[in-house]
Amino acid sequence: MTDTTERHPLFADLWKRVDKAWLALIVILVLQAILDFAHLDDTVIFGITAVLHTAPFILFAILAIGYLKATGAETLLAKAFEGRETRMILLAALLGGLSPFCSCEVIPFIAALLAVGAPLSAVMAFWLASPLMDPAMFAITSGTLGFDFALAKTFAAVGLGLLGGSLTMLFAKSVVFADPLRDKPQVGGCCGVRKPFSGAPVWAFWTDPDRRTSFRDAVIENGLFLLKWLAIAYTIEAIMIRYIPASWIAGVLGGEGVGPIFLGALVGAPAYLNGYAAVPLVDALLQQGMSNGAAMSFVIAGGVSCIPAAIAVWALVKPRVFAAYFGFAILGAILAGLAWQAVA
Repeated sequence: MTDTTERHPLFADLWKRVDKAWLALIVILVLQAILDFAHLDDTVIFGITAVLHTAPFILFAILAIGYLKATGAETLLAKAFEGRETRMILLAALLGGLSPFCSCEVIPFIAALLAVGAPLSAVMAFWLASPLMDPAMFAITSGTLGFDFALAKTFAAVGLGLLGGSLTMLFAKSVVFADPLRDKPQVGGCCGVRKPFSGAPVWAFWTDPDRRTSFRDAVIENGLFLLKWLAIAYTIEAIMIRYIPASWIAGVLGGEGVGPIFLGALVGAPAYLNGYAAVPLVDALLQQGMSNGAAMSFVIAGGVSCIPAAIAVWALVKPRVFAAYFGFAILGAILAGLAWQAVA
């Protein structure tokens, strides 16, 4: 009995330290080896080939993110929360949809802004737009799903931010948004949040040892992050293509009308896929008959509700505000799907 109780904390500590994404990849491959060993090599080759094909986009993405973080460009976010509220919403949506900083990476910054009275509407605009698009995601999405899809998703990200921010401003005095903050906001993060550099950005970051270290750490951290999620996504893509009948996908998520788009949003929201992992899966679904509109609604709803983005919001605001955030995501995903279906 004593031996069991002594081992339990060690096992719990080991479980916390294991990267769940890499573990999931190993489990998937082991299961395929057990159930269909003859095609295991096809899955592995498909995944490696796809990652190598995406490598130039990954390299550009991680260097761009490393540069922006090492220069301290997070400080530019403060510009979005100055002036008139409508101006704040517009700038917050633009920065959220175009900057490389995800919601959870700026939790301490957002918490401080909310604490000193920054309007929730502008923060909501940033929160909704930020997990959907950034330079890295644009490059990977463009390389896999095409430039037009990546551009449309960028417009959808900014549009969703504007929609959510405007509705939050319009109903600011309602019971949903009254007293929105938790009593003790949790400012921890899920992305290895580090305190950003303060003051004006230093574009020639290589002159400062601390900034060089920040650049190196950001490149390594984001490189491993993209590698693990794309590896598991491409592996799942290979399995989907082999084992899920295209006729089934086409029958459920294909065709015209609102139905597939609405279903894409409902499936995407609880899927908890970050924008990088969703790209290969959507590519596979499109090949098997998924409609263009459903693909767009899937990536929008899934991106906003993915675990890192959701944790960022949940950590700071009360459940009713989080519910509004989730509702905006579904509404925006459906509208984006309808718009993309009409023009694609």
